Amino acid sequence: MKSSLLKIALASLFLFPAVSFAQTPRSQDFKDKYKLKEAVVLSRHNIRSPLSDSKSALGRMTPHEWNKWTAGKSELTLRGGVLETEMGQYFRKWAVDAGLFPENYEPTADDLNVIANSMQRCIATAQYFTSGFMPVGSVTVNHRYTPSKMDPLFNPQLTKVSPAFVAEAMKQINAMGGKKGIVGINEATEPDYNLMIEVLDVDDSPMAKEKDPYLDAFKNYNTEIVFEKYKEPSMKSGSALKELNSASDAFILQYYEQPDTLAAAFGHKLSRKDWEKLAHVKDTYQDVLFTAPIVATNVAYPLIQYMYDELRSPDRKFTFLVGHDSNLSAVATALGVEEYELPNAIEKKTPIGSKIVVEKFVAPDGEEYADVNIVYQSVDQLRNMELLDLDNPPQIYQLSLKGLEKNADGLYKMADVAKRFEEALAAYEAIPM
Repeated sequence: MKSSLLKIALASLFLFPAVSFAQTPRSQDFKDKYKLKEAVVLSRHNIRSPLSDSKSALGRMTPHEWNKWTAGKSELTLRGGVLETEMGQYFRKWAVDAGLFPENYEPTADDLNVIANSMQRCIATAQYFTSGFMPVGSVTVNHRYTPSKMDPLFNPQLTKVSPAFVAEAMKQINAMGGKKGIVGINEATEPDYNLMIEVLDVDDSPMAKEKDPYLDAFKNYNTEIVFEKYKEPSMKSGSALKELNSASDAFILQYYEQPDTLAAAFGHKLSRKDWEKLAHVKDTYQDVLFTAPIVATNVAYPLIQYMYDELRSPDRKFTFLVGHDSNLSAVATALGVEEYELPNAIEKKTPIGSKIVVEKFVAPDGEEYADVNIVYQSVDQLRNMELLDLDNPPQIYQLSLKGLEKNADGLYKMADVAKRFEEALAAYEAIPM
């Protein structure tokens, strides 16, 4: 099986698979056979500081002090900027090698489009990426509003909400937990909650000493989901999944940011598997809110339309969109991506700084083909801030689209991928008002 950037050998994509993963550069035969015509990239921002500060519930649920961040809350950190620059440098090497752009290219408004959500962490991610991607290109990062405000293009808000929609959404979410529904989802996540509580040393926290009723939420598995028009899907306060998600988010970021692994875990000796368990709380939170098919179709609609338009733009060569993990999760679900679990990552679906890359190729006979991958830095590449190039690439994992067949070179017909985008757009139109 070949990826669009590098050849990838991997197992079939199922939930929690036993993954076989290896990468080698694409062969010259492949490059002679297929000419890369365009790439559309949907990226998550890179490392940011947590959304909550130490004076919030996040700070009071542990006796320990969280990392001293190099940026204000929710903003891109210095390390995040360095890592994204390295990703941009890798994409520059890849684009030149693939023949998409010559070295030191100065783009036009027709062939390059960079747009970020109007949040500081997204704009900054785009700026760092483009400085590495086209260092002499004077690339303009487009964003609609003054920072920091959500752009409707990237805001994973519901634009269609009705009793019928809510009923179907809850049916699909409950199916994730089997017969027990949302409680079943929480029960399956209980070992991760328990590890989180242990690593936080909650029993010695200010909350515990004050007998704060907030801690009762950690045993409440009946998470309530809220769907409101023009708002993101959300959870009511007071359940384990809702309240421990913020700690999961902070631990993940602290692990990436803090070189001392013992300090990152508040003095606890954690294995890589333990870090995966801590991250799994956040992954579960994202899945519940954004990967029920009808919900994903609803919130991803603007990005699906925009990406499809870019793929059909005759002069466009590279599009770079910077948003959030919820954007990647919803778009992947809306397009019918098979279940997957990423290797060499603690966040198994949309790691920090990860990118869904849709590439369009043309064969000698004029037939167009497409490939879909997720590109991300491994845990070690993130923590060690490794330089990336064609000899030390980021992780590149080929995604599979349900019901579509790849050719012998691992590519889809572009017409089939275009139809999948159209099906996703039609599914949105079919959502009951």
